[in-house]
Amino acid sequence: MTTTEDQQLEAIHNFEGKYPKQLWYLFMVEMWERFCFYGMRGVLAIFMVDVLLLSGKDANLKYGAIQAFVYAFTFIGGIFADKILGFKKSLFFGGIVMITGNILIGLNPHDFFYYGITLSIIGTGFFKPNISSMVGELYREGDPRRDAGFSLFYSGINIGALLGGALCVYLGKSVGWNYAFFAAAVAMFIGIILFLATKKSLGPIGNSPLEHMPAKKRSTREIAVYVGAALSIPLIHAMIVDTQYTDYFMYSIGPVALIYFFYEVSRMESSAAKKKMFAALLFIAFSIIFFAFFEQSGGSLSLFAKDNLTDKLLFFTIDPNIVNNISNAFFVILFAPLVGLIWVALSKKRLEPNTVVKFGMGFLFLAGSFFILYSTKFFAGPDGITSLNIFTSAYLIMTLGELCLSPIGLSIMTKLSPNRLVGMMMGLWFLASAYGQYAAGLLGANMSSPNANASNLEKLNLYTEGYYQLAIYALIAGVVLIAISPIIRKLMQEVK
Repeated sequence: MTTTEDQQLEAIHNFEGKYPKQLWYLFMVEMWERFCFYGMRGVLAIFMVDVLLLSGKDANLKYGAIQAFVYAFTFIGGIFADKILGFKKSLFFGGIVMITGNILIGLNPHDFFYYGITLSIIGTGFFKPNISSMVGELYREGDPRRDAGFSLFYSGINIGALLGGALCVYLGKSVGWNYAFFAAAVAMFIGIILFLATKKSLGPIGNSPLEHMPAKKRSTREIAVYVGAALSIPLIHAMIVDTQYTDYFMYSIGPVALIYFFYEVSRMESSAAKKKMFAALLFIAFSIIFFAFFEQSGGSLSLFAKDNLTDKLLFFTIDPNIVNNISNAFFVILFAPLVGLIWVALSKKRLEPNTVVKFGMGFLFLAGSFFILYSTKFFAGPDGITSLNIFTSAYLIMTLGELCLSPIGLSIMTKLSPNRLVGMMMGLWFLASAYGQYAAGLLGANMSSPNANASNLEKLNLYTEGYYQLAIYALIAGVVLIAISPIIRKLMQEVK
């Protein structure tokens, strides 16, 4: 870094108050990108069943494959950003590719769906881990305000998810599927415009790590990344269309990522830094289990809402798929500040649980939510239609579990990782989500009826029995994590 860049970074780190102004800019960019992402995610399963005429089992498998590739590509995007592009160029490139993918689907949802989804996968991979990494770099190492910054950033994610989740489901089911995907493209376009208008305020944060290199040589490497992304299109397309290839990919990318992780750890001279990296790896491992259960929301729960829920919520009528798509985001926005205040109050009394115990509590809440989902079978009529109110209450409990885990997940990755590996570790965090999504698809497919003509009552019984099993496994995972929390805390060293 030059002297000028050092001064710019110092000025950013020395912000007054709770949040730097740059955080608000990134908050807005991420909000619109998440509108795009969650809008698309919320319609995937029901689109594949209603328009592509897939069975519930196949829709769950393809949903899991698509979401797995989305998050797996974040690992690749994080590495390219760390080593070649820098966060800013990676984010811009990813956004443009996502816009292109959604426009393509919007032009012809039936024929261009898989090609558009392929572009969305690549775009999200270059976008998602890098904006989170830039948030982490707004803070000096050890700054206690970092967690608050990530909590605010997390609320931006959920505002976007709430808006996109409601609008895209409404447009898809009530107006036309092409309008749903066009809306996602417009949202991402707004996010890119906001980023271009505010990126100068980030100073050196997110610049290419190759700026010291001659321009021609640097450009050659950057173009190679873009060409490589283009060449991956037919490969990803083939693996989505035939989910058997997804299995091969997921069996390969995990071991490769772990080998690279251990390679980077072996290069570290500090034993304390190595221990922190292993603590991060344990967080990542447990997050795979968490997301495998939590991400039923876009797959099996989406189809459950479509087939097995009434449209009556409290005193009004609403599409149950909209409820399924926005409940989590709504409850996060509503309860995140309250949960934060509870942690602050407990901290003042020296009763606040540590990060590892919070992760364990997340699993316990998750178990509770699936026990509630299981109980919906006892409120169903002979037609297999059950209570939307009970279903929504399960999301409330599930969200409380997420608030114990996800907001601090991004932050803890940046705390435990050395600066030169933040992008990679963010990528690993999202790669864990990829495995969670992949497992979620497999779990959802196993809950789906193999009989295309199954009654709603048969579907209800299959899904609720599956949710009961997930509740038991989540309960076990939570108890185990809390039991081994002292060991993980020692590995974390001084990180809280």
